[in-house]
Amino acid sequence: MFHKINRDGKETQPPPSVPLPQHPEAVSQPARNTSRSAPSPGNGGESPPRRPRRRKRSPAGNKRSSEPSARADSIPVQKEPDAAGHLEPWDPDQYQVPVEEGKIRFHDLDIPPEILRAVSDLGFMYCTPIQAELLPKALQGRDVAGRAQTGTGKTAVFLISIISHLIRKPASESRRKGRPRAFILAPTRELVLQIERDAKALARYTPLNIVSVFGGMDYEKQKQMLKGKAVDIVAATPGRLLDFERHGDIGLDRVEILVIDEADRMLDMGFIPDVQKIIGSTPPKTRRQTMFFSATLTPQIMNYAERWTRDSFLAEIESEQMTAETINQLVYITTMEEKFPLLYNLITGEDLERVIVFTNRRDQARRLTEQFTDHGINSALLSGEVEQKKRVKTLEGFRNGNIRVLVATDVAARGLHIDGVSHVINYNLPLDPEDYVHRIGRTGRAGLHGTSVSFASEDDSFQIPGIEKFIGRRLPCVYPEEEWLKAPPPPRAIHRGRQAVVHRKPHRRGTANRGRG
Repeated sequence: MFHKINRDGKETQPPPSVPLPQHPEAVSQPARNTSRSAPSPGNGGESPPRRPRRRKRSPAGNKRSSEPSARADSIPVQKEPDAAGHLEPWDPDQYQVPVEEGKIRFHDLDIPPEILRAVSDLGFMYCTPIQAELLPKALQGRDVAGRAQTGTGKTAVFLISIISHLIRKPASESRRKGRPRAFILAPTRELVLQIERDAKALARYTPLNIVSVFGGMDYEKQKQMLKGKAVDIVAATPGRLLDFERHGDIGLDRVEILVIDEADRMLDMGFIPDVQKIIGSTPPKTRRQTMFFSATLTPQIMNYAERWTRDSFLAEIESEQMTAETINQLVYITTMEEKFPLLYNLITGEDLERVIVFTNRRDQARRLTEQFTDHGINSALLSGEVEQKKRVKTLEGFRNGNIRVLVATDVAARGLHIDGVSHVINYNLPLDPEDYVHRIGRTGRAGLHGTSVSFASEDDSFQIPGIEKFIGRRLPCVYPEEEWLKAPPPPRAIHRGRQAVVHRKPHRRGTANRGRG
């Protein structure tokens, strides 16, 4: 049974034990729209209009704001202790957040001071809508379920709840190794790694041991992390977790809190049978707290939520809240032949530095990566066929600025948390409107302004009405200015694998040894 809340924040049945305010609004300033208004071809599924006279329009959108919002949508890298390993003393009175009507501050909640200090370090002030609705319930130990996209702050809901519980109920010193007290199940390696980073940021003033396990990395190394000392929190993908279970390297019979994140994604990826096996290894739902999150709540997903949770409190973020106000969205009506010249000129002409380009197919992603390399743009491929060690290295290179353009398929759209992405470019419009939301959500995070640019050709422009209906807003659609469609300069080199064949003028015959004795 679910206790559901309606859109004004009130619980339908029974009344909530903690009164919930209206959804807090973003603290950040709205994105400046530097674009002129343009008609959308999304009326009733009609075809795009005939090409009118081209008008000048900058594709770069807005530059990122240097003033972050004080919202817990994304957890940045935490500060480290000093060289001696000591932490400066902290007074809770230092964490001053003004009272605002309709907003919940983190220190309005029953959060231990160790977590509140980490929250203060991270600059969080007010709860996001999903946090305001679910955190009071989860902190009381109640099962919760939420429909929310990545970037809404849902990760902080279950992490703050888990860490609070573990602090207040210390474990026995004689507990066995490889028996986590809290377990988080997520569909992708990138999401598992991000959850581990966020957990360590929030638990940095606690002695909790946090470990992530996932496929594609050294099994023995991960085994040592599990068995080296008692572990408190484990985040894992289904396949690798089952490997550890089969070998007896991990046991879930002592799990006190279970989190299932992005359940709909696990259903899409065929992981549900594995998830059911894993949940069967945990204590019954009457003896554990369960938190369940999904971007969509189809009847099938709701059925799983009801089976795996007990008397859970359900919160939903409506579709009009799905795309952040900090993202400036633009659609270029173009042709397939014009797409790469437009993409190249957009990136080089506006000197874009941290860009994610999404495609619908892996072969197209590979080809784009090769074209970028041929034209001297430092890029890398991120798709399901890239081995895990290379994926981790690629993401790290993109984070630290060594990689300028990340070309990705939708495997990277969910669970990919990288601060400072200025632009997301949809080389193809996605087949599923929900994927559009996940893609553009990689920019405009943590209160920074971002820009989403989509290319719509005769092959995919029919997707626009469905996307507009899903996000609850019109998308500005324009034709690019002629200068953005100029052919790129000839490639500097043709790269294939690790070889680079550079085009040089051949030496004239008989002159190769000229000047030698």
